[in-house]
Amino acid sequence: MLKDLLVILIASSLVNNVVLSQFLGLCPFLGVSKKTETATGMGVAVIFVITLASAVAGAIYQFILQPFHIEYLQTIVFILVIAALVQFVEMFLKKFIPGLYQSLGVYLPLITTNCAVLGVALTNVQKNYGILTGIVNGFATAVGFTISIIILAGIREKLKYNDIPESFQGMPIVLVTAGLMAIAFCGFSGLL
Repeated sequence: MLKDLLVILIASSLVNNVVLSQFLGLCPFLGVSKKTETATGMGVAVIFVITLASAVAGAIYQFILQPFHIEYLQTIVFILVIAALVQFVEMFLKKFIPGLYQSLGVYLPLITTNCAVLGVALTNVQKNYGILTGIVNGFATAVGFTISIIILAGIREKLKYNDIPESFQGMPIVLVTAGLMAIAFCGFSGLL
C-alpha cells in the first residue's frame, strides 16, 4: 500500500506532470509565473485547493453519488466543491495575506476554472482511487504544478536580463521555455 502511494506521488508530480505532460492548468502557469514569490503563493494555494478538493470530491462521490446512482452529476458537484474551496482560500488570503492576494489578482479566482483541479477530481474517479489514494494523487499533482510554476518563474526572472530577439520577446520565449521544460520532464519517465 505504501509502495503504491509512493509510485502515485512520483508519477503524479514528476512523470505525469499536470502542466508539462497533460497540459492542464496552463492559464495560471503562464500568467502567474513572472515572479517566484507570486508563483510560490499560487502553488501553495493550488496545493491546498487540489488536496482538499480531492478529499471532499472523493468522499461525496463514494458516499453520496455512488449509493444513489447519480454518478452522472459528478462534474457539476465537483465544480461546486472547487468553487467553494477557492472562495475560502480567497477570503483567507484577503484577510491574512493581502500582499499575496493583490499579487495573484485575477488568477486566484481562476483556480475555480483551472482545469487541473477538476481534472484531478475526475482522474481519481476514473482510476477508482479511494479517498486516501485520491488525496495523495491530488497532493502530488499540485506539488508537480508548484514545482513547474516556480521553475518557470525563476527562468523568466533570469530571461529579463538576456538579449532576446524582438520576435521572441514576451510570451513566445515563455512558450519556448515551457516546451523545453516539458521535454526535460520527459526524462523523469525512466523513474517508473
